Amino acid sequence: MPDSPDWQSPGATNGPPAPPPFGVFVPPPDALRRDLPPQPGWTPPPKPGLIPLRPLDFGTLLGAAFRVLRRNPRPTFGTALLVQGVMYLFTVLVIAVVTFLSLSRLASTADENYNEVLAGSMGTIAIAAIVPVLLTVVASALLQGILILEVTRETLGEKPRLRALLSRARGRILALIGWTILVIAVVIVGIAIVGGLVTLLVTTLGVTGIIAGVLVGILGGIALVVLGVWFGTTLSLVPSVLMAERVSLGRAIARSWSLTKRAFWKTFGIQLLVAAMISIATQIVSTPISFVGALVLGLADPNGQSAATTTVGIVVLNGVIGIVAVVFGSIGAVVQSATVALIYIDLRMRKEGLDLELARFVEARQAGATDLPDPYAQTIDRENSAKGTQTTPSNDSPWT
Repeated sequence: MPDSPDWQSPGATNGPPAPPPFGVFVPPPDALRRDLPPQPGWTPPPKPGLIPLRPLDFGTLLGAAFRVLRRNPRPTFGTALLVQGVMYLFTVLVIAVVTFLSLSRLASTADENYNEVLAGSMGTIAIAAIVPVLLTVVASALLQGILILEVTRETLGEKPRLRALLSRARGRILALIGWTILVIAVVIVGIAIVGGLVTLLVTTLGVTGIIAGVLVGILGGIALVVLGVWFGTTLSLVPSVLMAERVSLGRAIARSWSLTKRAFWKTFGIQLLVAAMISIATQIVSTPISFVGALVLGLADPNGQSAATTTVGIVVLNGVIGIVAVVFGSIGAVVQSATVALIYIDLRMRKEGLDLELARFVEARQAGATDLPDPYAQTIDRENSAKGTQTTPSNDSPWT
């Protein structure tokens, strides 16, 4: 009789199981399935703080610039509001007091000395206006440096207090002030050159000089605007480099020029858009206040017979407009400084791989490491170590 397919000879061992039919999938046993490693998948870049650690798109960059205001409001908006408010009050009080004293002196001056006293009063008022401007430059530079450091630390997930930011800014404040004064001096020199040429042509060549002076003035003004936009954009990252990398002013200028190379229109467009948004928002709020204030003032004293009512109304109206200007000026200072700092970080991510340095820093800090080197100085430190140079300044000089 034929053998059964299940029959085995005595003493034979069971062989391996027969393979499954072709095309039929048999899952592995549970024991083998548990030993399989997890399948790798895409994970988004870490976002420890203000922004994800990757090159930024336009929406992320713009949103982060405004998000700085609410993530850590005390050292950002609070500091900006304090600086803007103090400088506004100081400017108004100084100019008002000096102007009042000068005009009071004119009222008691004899007719034969009136012109001399008038010239002296105007000179005194002009000098009094220069002092607040210089102090405003210093205060604005300090505020910009604090805000830049705030953005760089928020990117790493930190929320430093004002005291910590001032400590980090130590050694770079004079450098930032020196850069601000240098920019103002260059602008003044450019305007003076064009104005001097126009004056020389008009005063020496008669009608021909007037025509030539008008042409020189128009063309020179356009040239100044174009050069100002170009250099202002390509060197707009100098404050960020000074504060984040702590290099000399000359090195910061070269770094800003290199980072903005082939990114001019992006850098210019984002900064222009943010400035326009702040300006439009300020006008939307201040224009109705001015209109309503003037209307109420006219209704309160339609014939202008009460000098006291007019004076009080003008003071109150200007005070309200001043408060609006200070508040929106503070918001604008924070957002614009944050925008420049974020552009700086984004360009370094794209050109130097800064996102990798920041990610390593965050991972090491989360693992418990302390005394970590500043990740913003790593790229420049490697470059300078190859040249045998030192990057950290030894003092608070603008040039080292």
